[in-house]
Amino acid sequence: MSLLAGLRSCRQLRLSAFSSVAQTLPARTVVTFTADRPTIPPPTPNMNTPESFLKGIGRGAEKKVETEEWDKFWELSGKDLKKAGLAIKDRRYVLWCMEKYRQGMSLSEIAYDPKPKKTVRGWGPKVQNGKRIRSRRLKNSLKPKKRK
Repeated sequence: MSLLAGLRSCRQLRLSAFSSVAQTLPARTVVTFTADRPTIPPPTPNMNTPESFLKGIGRGAEKKVETEEWDKFWELSGKDLKKAGLAIKDRRYVLWCMEKYRQGMSLSEIAYDPKPKKTVRGWGPKVQNGKRIRSRRLKNSLKPKKRK
């Protein structure tokens, strides 16, 4: 019985120690705020409309995104582009180019062509690029075994 009483008192001591520490620590505060809106780059003489920017980045983006005003174009988000019907790769490319242009990079440094389609997919078919592929495993299994 005295052992149980000792354990209970020890437990109460631990709990009281934690509660005193918790009272001395400052409460956690949660600060919620919105991030600063991205800056709108000023139009330049050769880049003064959204259409000229989209032509500069290529990939036919000027046909896919329709905005007339420079300020409205730079306020577009991924959700807005999705509502406009852009595919995910196009959306990511346009938003990436917009961010790089905001950071001061020129369009000649930013724009690049899309990756070409892969000719060999997955683990590879038996015929790749018009040539029949044979593995060593198949060659070894088809060889006649030498008799002793």
